[in-house]
Amino acid sequence: MDHSGHGMTMDLPPFTLGRALELSPDPFFLIGCLLGLGLYGWGVLRLRRRGDSWPVSRIVFFTVGVLSVALVMCTKLNDYGMVMFSVHMVQHMVISMLSPIVLLLGAPVTLALRALPVASRRGSKGPRELLLSLLHSHFMRIVTHPVFTIPLFIASLYALYFTPLFDFLMGSKTGHVAMMVHFLAVGLVFFWPIMGVDPGPHRPGYVMRMLELFAGMPFHAFFGIALMMATEPMIKAYENPPASLGIDALADQNAAGGIAWAFSEIPSVLVLVALVFQWYRSEQREARRMDRAADRDGDKELVAYNAYLASLQARGQ
Repeated sequence: MDHSGHGMTMDLPPFTLGRALELSPDPFFLIGCLLGLGLYGWGVLRLRRRGDSWPVSRIVFFTVGVLSVALVMCTKLNDYGMVMFSVHMVQHMVISMLSPIVLLLGAPVTLALRALPVASRRGSKGPRELLLSLLHSHFMRIVTHPVFTIPLFIASLYALYFTPLFDFLMGSKTGHVAMMVHFLAVGLVFFWPIMGVDPGPHRPGYVMRMLELFAGMPFHAFFGIALMMATEPMIKAYENPPASLGIDALADQNAAGGIAWAFSEIPSVLVLVALVFQWYRSEQREARRMDRAADRDGDKELVAYNAYLASLQARGQ
């Protein structure tokens, strides 16, 4: 495939981390990131003005999530990703498996539900009502259901990389951006029910969430191993890297496989830690509730016992 469509990516110097982290904003993602941060900030301010609190940890998570998207889409990493499979794989893994988890820990849906204005008149729909009806819609129920999200998560790897669709998308910056938007969206709908921070159509129990998480990961690891073991370049778009990079296509592909394989473990660990923490917290809340109930029952027993003692005393006199 000729790289003339890539224009400026033709004569990139050899890859170094310093060069890769230079600013090179993709307009679509730059606007998206700024908009995301702006809206989130607006929501938090609205709650604060009302006298409601919002956890600082969530603000930090959401900000880090947005910055992780900006890191791979608004730097030269994005330019190198057009011509180096290994760099593209870093972009893909971060935007589909790291950014969504951290963004979801920021509970953006919960924030929106609390901050959005309610309809001014009864019966009419304000922004909050529209969001609620979207959350309860059939569409959302389908796209966040594990029967849909797990195959989608897996197909995003195999159906994309091992078919001509990938080369077609890689033929232009627009195609590349569309692919990254797709990866981010797939990551969000896959991890949303699993993280369980925001309300959604599906609220599986903790064990189910862990099973959902682990259902997709072996396929991910296998995809990475397939690329690592390959003896010839499998992806047309990366068959002939520009000479200025000084890289070997097969070595680059094997590195991409290693990145995909290693990355399939990172989200699992992150999500598992978050889930165990949530589970522990909900158990604590439940225990406190039981204690309070027991206290109330204990008080009743104590009152009854005291009354019984008093009646004995009265009789004894």
